[in-house]
Parts: sequence; structure tokens; C-alpha cells
Amino acid sequence: MKAEIITIGDEILIGQVTDSNSGWIGRNLIKIGIQIGRITTVSDEKKEILDCLNDASARANLILVTGGLGPTKDDITKQTICEFFETKLIVNGKILEHVKSLFASRNLKMPEINIKQAEIPEKCKPITNNFGTAPGMWFEKQINIPAVEKKTNFDLATKNQKQIFIFMPGVPYEMEAMMENEIIPRLKTIFDTPYIVQKTILTQGIGESMLMEMIAQWEEDLYKKEMKLAYLPSFGTVRLRITLTGKNLIDTEQKVQLKIEELKKIIPKYFAGTEGEKPEEIIGKLLSERKLTLSIAESCTGGYLSHLITSIPGSSQYFLGSVISYSNNIKTLELGVSEIALQNNGAVSKEVVELMAMGLKDKFKTDYAIAISGIAGPSGGTIEKPVGTVWIAVAGPERVFSRVYLFGKSREKNIRQSSAMAINLLRGEIFKGA
Repeated sequence: MKAEIITIGDEILIGQVTDSNSGWIGRNLIKIGIQIGRITTVSDEKKEILDCLNDASARANLILVTGGLGPTKDDITKQTICEFFETKLIVNGKILEHVKSLFASRNLKMPEINIKQAEIPEKCKPITNNFGTAPGMWFEKQINIPAVEKKTNFDLATKNQKQIFIFMPGVPYEMEAMMENEIIPRLKTIFDTPYIVQKTILTQGIGESMLMEMIAQWEEDLYKKEMKLAYLPSFGTVRLRITLTGKNLIDTEQKVQLKIEELKKIIPKYFAGTEGEKPEEIIGKLLSERKLTLSIAESCTGGYLSHLITSIPGSSQYFLGSVISYSNNIKTLELGVSEIALQNNGAVSKEVVELMAMGLKDKFKTDYAIAISGIAGPSGGTIEKPVGTVWIAVAGPERVFSRVYLFGKSREKNIRQSSAMAINLLRGEIFKGA
């Protein structure tokens, strides 16, 4: 079973809008055993759209298209669809009434231009858009390919051997509602696919190569059981994605979960959770389960780390508060950092960040305290301490320690990466003290 996604829009190609639709579609189709083989973004030009549809139709059983269905003159997708399917636009009465009712429900007069939203290709089946004026469109084509070509060009897994094209609006919440309410249920009745179970494991505090060595035997056993493993490294973490295909959903899920439980025993200090869990959720559970408390002193991150911690429901059980010590004066008055330490070492230094952590831990009487001090940028760096230099300290029951990082010149990335690394350092320290 081969599926492709096409997103239409110049705004995506120039980076004005990020394509979140493709990721959402991919994540939800995999749940019903449909894997995406290719994602293509194309401009709002007829030739480009036609070429893209022709290319996809030569490869895939299912083609899902988002974007370009507005009523304005620059939205040419419907006219292009008509050319591709050799049909014409007609006004659909039910859709027109739906569009009128949307405006009426808001006490607004419908602009004449929105009548165009009720125009759909004659050969399509309309898909209701409960949250907008642009309907979705469903096309089906019977596939008549010689047996030899079927083996090479298509991996058919349909009851009726149909090729399906689905066109949806680009507005994410409109597209998602269509997929959930109409498209996915309909696809499940057409395509006979196996169950594909994917689970992603989050590890922290260990590099990809070292992790690979530690789990080599476990990984080899995965392949013997026809499971696939993918390493997905990012800053401070390595995610492991396990994939297994099976005929029975419960049995397939149980097999994957068994391997995850085995992995927990192999890397207990580095196993940080499974897919969907954020680092701040994981550290929150760890602090809560062990009845530990935390306080935070932030300089260059300006409260972002505190925001992450407090974004988790129930964080008041373990998080007592923070000090945003942006100026040296606050570091001295609120955290007890001596002026001599600041003069001799500078605010961005091992000595100062450790004094910040110890001062805060003593002030708030918490089990652990994190302190961050750095040069977020884009200016303020020196040869000795360039932009992106960040010191992070963790003070715990037994000791205080710190690490220095050089994250780069992006202010936003420096703030986010500093916060992520601080959480990672705290997690590692808690396990050491266990």
C-alpha cells in the first residue's frame, strides 16, 4: 500500500508557513496501517500541480492533497483538478446552503465571492467541512494495470483495487476534522492493510554511539523478531523508534511493549520515557515520585525553564519557585553571589553559576536547584566567551556541579537548548543520588 501527500502553496515554499499538515496526516494514517512514501510541496501554479498529480498517480494508491481551495483568484487548484480528471465545475446546492449557514450563524452577509466555494468538480464526492467554507473532494479511479506492472509499480492492498485522490483545505483544524470524521473511517473500509505499531522511546544523558554499544544485543534480537529500529538523535536526547507490522493489533502492541520493558532494564539511568512525553513531564514525574523539590535561578533564559516546569499540571507539588536574576545586582541581593566573584570571573562563569545554584537552594530550602547564566546573543560575546556560551549548575543534597556549553548564535535556540540541557543534567544527578 503506497500513499503520498501533496501540499500546495507558495507560502510553504518561501517559509512563511510551516507545513504541519503532512506530519499530522502521517501520524494518523500509520495508526490504520497506511504508510506515507513521499511528501511533496508544490507552488500555486497549474503546470506544477498537474505534474505533481501525474507523478504521484504513477506511484501511489492513495494521494492526499492539502491547500489551494480558497475562493480568491490565486487559488487555482479546483480548475486544475478539473483538467486533471477531465471534468467541469458545478455548483453543489448542499454545499452552497452550508456556506450560507456559516455566515448566517455569525450574523454576517455572505460575500458573492464565497459562492465559488460551492463549486466542485462534477466527478468528485464532496467532503463536509464543518469548520470552514471550502469543502473537501474525494475522487476514485479504477486501476487497470497489467499484472506485471501491478507488481512493480503498485503494492495494492484494496478490496476494490481503487486509486483514491483526496483534496482538503490547508487550514489545519479544518483538515484534521475532515480526516477524523469522514476520511479515515472511509479509508478503513476500502484499504485492507496490516497493523503497524510504532513506539518511540526517549533517552537522555547518553550519546548515540555509546547507546548503540549498550543495546547491541537487544537490537539484534529486535531484528530476529522482524522489528525495525531507528535512531533519532537531537540535542541532549536520542530517540529510538521501534516499528512492527502484524495482523493482530493487540498481539503486535504486546510484542513491542515487551521489548520496551526489556530496554528499561538495560539502560535504567538513560531511559527517560516514551513517545508523547516531554522532558519537563518526565522530570516532573521523577521529582513527584521521589517527593523531591526544585527551585530555579535563571539569567539568560529569562524564565523559560520555569515556564516549562510549570506548564505541567501538578508541578506545584515539587516546584517551589524561581528567581530571574537577569542583572548582577539581583544575583548579589537575592542569591548571595559576592561582588568579588562577579568582578573576578564575570556573570557567565563556573564560579558564579555554582554560587547562584547554592544560594537559591539555601534560600528556598529545596532538594535541588538549577542555575543558568550565559550569553544568549545575538550580541554581547567576547573572544573568551562568544555568543552561545552558557554555564548550567545543579545543586543537590550532596554536591554542586556545573557544565559549560557553546550552543551557537541563535538567541531563541540558546534559550531553548539551555533549558533542555538543564532538565537533562538534573535528571542525571537525581539518578546518581538514588
